[in-house]
Amino acid sequence: MAEPRPAAEIAWFSALCDDDYEYLGVPDPSLLSSWEHCRDIVLAAERQNFDNVLLPSGYSLGIDGTAFAAGIATLTERIRLLLAVRMGEMWPPQLARQIASLDQMAGGRLTLNIISSDLPGEKLESEPRYARTREYMSVLRQLLNGQPIDHHGEFVDLVLDPPRVQTLSGRCPPFYFGGFSDAAKETAAAQADVFLTWPDTVAGVADTVAEMRRRAKKYGRTLRYGLRTHVIVRESEAEARAAAAQLVSRLDPQLGATIRKRSLDATSAGVSRQSELRELSDADGFVEEGLWTGIGRARSGAGAAIVGNPDQIVARLEAYRAAGIDAFILSGYPHIAECESVGRLVLPRITHQAPPQP
Repeated sequence: MAEPRPAAEIAWFSALCDDDYEYLGVPDPSLLSSWEHCRDIVLAAERQNFDNVLLPSGYSLGIDGTAFAAGIATLTERIRLLLAVRMGEMWPPQLARQIASLDQMAGGRLTLNIISSDLPGEKLESEPRYARTREYMSVLRQLLNGQPIDHHGEFVDLVLDPPRVQTLSGRCPPFYFGGFSDAAKETAAAQADVFLTWPDTVAGVADTVAEMRRRAKKYGRTLRYGLRTHVIVRESEAEARAAAAQLVSRLDPQLGATIRKRSLDATSAGVSRQSELRELSDADGFVEEGLWTGIGRARSGAGAAIVGNPDQIVARLEAYRAAGIDAFILSGYPHIAECESVGRLVLPRITHQAPPQP
């Protein structure tokens, strides 16, 4: 008999990268990333009983995720913190000490979203960039597991004992990782704990999970799978669709294209798939029931939202669960208001992980 699947992990998103709007593409100074605004998003997510919260990372936009994590760790008690860390920006031994210290500040609640991005001012081709990421992930995991390093690779040449400071568990926090190129998927199969995918049809997500299971099996590994998506929930489907239409009602198409292109991942394989979904959508932007692609008109990366009433949202999440998804990273606009709506209308209907007690 198959073992029962674990309860779902439901996370929210704190917009550290200037990604909060009432009307998509229309900047609102009160919603720009700041310590106060992003703090309030995380505190709202904890009040609503979300399990985790993504703290994204960027260079040109928003505020620093690591510094923010240190501050918010002392103000939260239960919610886990999914800190985005860009591989290559800090030497692994220093990064290990930083992560272990943050985990202690957070009472063992730190998780890591590994980002394989170009460094500010650098342009590295995909293959060597992912090779660097893979090396950094391996060395970082060993150090955070308290293991000495004897590694001689292309990007890391290091013989070193682990730092004295350790995470509360004495183990490396789980690595969440996303990417859709062949190099990204191989990196995830070899080193990630949770593979993150972006919004897609249920069949598309199932295909991605099946592919990644095959890849991970080659390394003798088993991954968990997560979905990063937006959500718009209202008491009725008509209200939810109206909210979606209102969100893009003031969007200038040229501005939307500019916003998409300014992202560092604007030409990635994952973004190409989001563009393809928009092209396959109907006149209202729906590519299949409940999956609205309008978000991608003014946002790179995750470019679709699950839209509907509470029953429809839950049914959609359960369909993704059946396709192999265990973790959801949700967001919505404006982030605090939608966080409260999802917390009130959706979370009580889903069996999900109780945040760990301090």
